[in-house]
Amino acid sequence: MDSLLKFITCGSVDDGKSTLIGHMLYDAKLLFTDQEQALKLDSKVGAREGIMDYSLLLDGLMAEREQGITIDVAYRYFTTDHRSFIVADTPGHEEYTRNMAVGASFAELAVILVDASQGVLAQTRRHTRICALMGIQHFVFAINKMDLVDYSEAVFRKCQKDIKILLAECNCKSAALIPVSATEGDNVTTASSRMPWYRGKTILSYLEQIDVSADPSETGFSMPVQRVCRPNADFRGFQGQIESGEIALGDEITVLPSQEKAAVCAIYDGDKLVEKRSAGHAVTIQLDTEIDISRGCVLINGSNAVVNSMFSVTLLWMDDAKLVAGKNYILKLGTQSVPAMVMNIKYKIDVNTGNEVYADAIYKNEIALCEITTGAKLVADRFENNEALGSLILIDRITHTTSACGVIEESIGRGRDLTWHNMDITKQFRQQQLGQQARTIWFTGLSGAGKSTLANEIEKRLAAMGKHTMLLDGDNVRMGLNKNLGFKEADRIENIRRVAEVAKLMNDAGLIVLTSFISPFIRDRKQARDIIGSDFIEIYVNTPLEECEKRDPKGLYASARQGKLDSFTGISSPYEAPEHPDITIDASKYSIEECADIVFEKLKERL
Repeated sequence: MDSLLKFITCGSVDDGKSTLIGHMLYDAKLLFTDQEQALKLDSKVGAREGIMDYSLLLDGLMAEREQGITIDVAYRYFTTDHRSFIVADTPGHEEYTRNMAVGASFAELAVILVDASQGVLAQTRRHTRICALMGIQHFVFAINKMDLVDYSEAVFRKCQKDIKILLAECNCKSAALIPVSATEGDNVTTASSRMPWYRGKTILSYLEQIDVSADPSETGFSMPVQRVCRPNADFRGFQGQIESGEIALGDEITVLPSQEKAAVCAIYDGDKLVEKRSAGHAVTIQLDTEIDISRGCVLINGSNAVVNSMFSVTLLWMDDAKLVAGKNYILKLGTQSVPAMVMNIKYKIDVNTGNEVYADAIYKNEIALCEITTGAKLVADRFENNEALGSLILIDRITHTTSACGVIEESIGRGRDLTWHNMDITKQFRQQQLGQQARTIWFTGLSGAGKSTLANEIEKRLAAMGKHTMLLDGDNVRMGLNKNLGFKEADRIENIRRVAEVAKLMNDAGLIVLTSFISPFIRDRKQARDIIGSDFIEIYVNTPLEECEKRDPKGLYASARQGKLDSFTGISSPYEAPEHPDITIDASKYSIEECADIVFEKLKERL
């Protein structure tokens, strides 16, 4: 049994999480004298009318004390005669579920509180599933507030029945159900005389004795490279933490994703030369062969890690903005950071029943199984095999906030064997042959702004100069390539992605491509720029909404005003103006010829 136990307290709001841990610390005499005195003084002006409020030991933020809830994760370190502990007291409010997930990511055991007077709630179920998602396999369910139900055994048995049904869906190794009163201290550190029908352990004694150690299913060696150490020309070491298995002098390792092999000629733990080291140690490894290794590479020996770009992933969505298929993010896994796109939402998990439910969008705090593709090969493993190579986060490319955390369920085979083939006839050769620089000129703006008219005029002028061009218009593309797409958000994202991919292929052919699409969202245009690269030129046709609505060449604004069109940009759906377009033109101030003159003059230096 490990001498240190890292555990988390979670559950629904106001179930008594902070009170339970505070009472445990108080009863076990684990407070300094000044802490105990401060608790007594704070309780006199607290929310319990002068009665000792043990939650104040954990809830330190002003807002937490004012509202009587936990907002941020509070970590506490304490030691008893039998064990050392690190506890993460996490918020129960649905708004702060992401904070709870952060606490769960470090824990080996979860103490989940259930209000006996209310039973198992939706947030209780959500927290249990999140803990299981994060790899926690040991649970303690503290059926709290037994004093409010007269210490009823029938109430406890009812909660016990519901919890057993919930646990049947989770892959747990141990689960204890303990009736407690966090405010009165029953079964927290000492056995309660008011519940003679319960003969089990108290919360503290159970935590002191539970064995959470387990043999890892991943036996092979794996170490993500965090840093290349090069203090002088004679030394090159690769630094990182060993995540699984062990490594010894003379062992052959494989470098992923390059698949190159080398033998270990030196291992340093700090500045000390050692013969071998195992999981959990931070080491510096020297190899007998010069190999191109950098941060993000992974050293393995006998590991099941794979190199792929498509994965099935279970996500906990934490962003205020919903997730729809086609959205682009930065994926971070270990020391790797790559562009990624959610290709498909397979299903979401109903938090109450555990059933798989069809969904075309995922909202905050929901759990879903998705398929993800990455912009570069990723070294990964199933989470159940290797937590370090199987856990990830998705970062919003615009706001840089963490949108989701998740675990890899499996590598999808259809992307594993795909390799980009470099051809003898290159893009540079085609550009030279055509006598031009390939570019994608991306016109964006409201419907009726004049995008297509201006793009058409610019193309005519390019053709007159002898340039080789192709104009992709929104309506024309939807009548062919994208005729299977509708106007839901996921379809609109995919519409822009496909156009960007086509434009990139045409740029590879040496062509100058002009596109005319509303493309209302910044993230979609950023994705197009990322796909196309440095050839991308963004032109914002900044015609005011009033002028666009006056023109209304297709009668769309009138229909939208009458409620006949859903999600019409500018009326019932927003248009996010470019923040830093390459060229901006207000087509309401000039004739089409004058607009073309202004734009063409600015384009010439890029062509």
